[in-house]
Amino acid sequence: MALDSARDMTLSRRAMKAELLDAETELKLAYRWRDHRDEEALHRLITAYMRLAISMASKFKRYGAPMNDLIQEAGLGLMKAADKFDPDRGVRFSTYAVWWIKASIQDYVMRNWSMVRTGSTSSQKSLFFNMRRVQARLEREAAAEGRNLDRHQLHQLISTEIGVPLADVEMMEGRLSGSDFSLNATQSVEDEGREWIDALVDDSDQAAELVEHRHDTAQLREWLLMALNALNDRERFIVRERKLRDEPRTLESLGDELGLSKERVRQLEAAAFAKMRKSLEAQSREVQHFLA
Repeated sequence: MALDSARDMTLSRRAMKAELLDAETELKLAYRWRDHRDEEALHRLITAYMRLAISMASKFKRYGAPMNDLIQEAGLGLMKAADKFDPDRGVRFSTYAVWWIKASIQDYVMRNWSMVRTGSTSSQKSLFFNMRRVQARLEREAAAEGRNLDRHQLHQLISTEIGVPLADVEMMEGRLSGSDFSLNATQSVEDEGREWIDALVDDSDQAAELVEHRHDTAQLREWLLMALNALNDRERFIVRERKLRDEPRTLESLGDELGLSKERVRQLEAAAFAKMRKSLEAQSREVQHFLA
């Protein structure tokens, strides 16, 4: 932790000592990077505005992320801004870079807030970073007017204020109010308490189901082999090439190989399937008669 703090201070001091670019110099550097991929120009542009990135990163410390990581993400956003900046639009680079820096930091914070993805849409991101502030203001205003807001009323007001669906507000409330817990944590304070993972339902197939599935699969395979053996060589070839290959062949390619028309191959395929269906139905009737 001490090393991280020292590293943060070093980065901040370097950023504060960087040159301040006037509009004309900034424009020249942007053109040199865009048109000639001049890395020296890019380095000067990034270094000059690193103080802006660090300043914006410091505003997100309250979310619990290490400052060094926030600065790194802010730097990545700054580099993305430099790569995509179009100097012909007549906008200062710092104005353009603010959006990219903020977006990069926000994405990092949301990725690391919880093992469960907190949100990915614009409305969810807006809620994540504004919900608590808006909620506190609405509660203060209601208290000043002598009103008590229940949970549903408060969520509706937040939804209207931020301009997001009510369902998103309710979802974010649950995610922001909770925290991640290990499934290996015990359910009680006792040393021999059962772990939470032991309470999860096992949805996988049980031994009896696996045995039954294997038996049914083997039986079905046997029936299919018997149905295939009831076909002649040409019919068996067509079925195998059309249905049993990873990449089934077309009727036209089979017709070329067999010296038949596409329509004739289709007719032979249909006849083969009819024979196989009759064979499988006969096998099924035998099983039903045996079980009766």
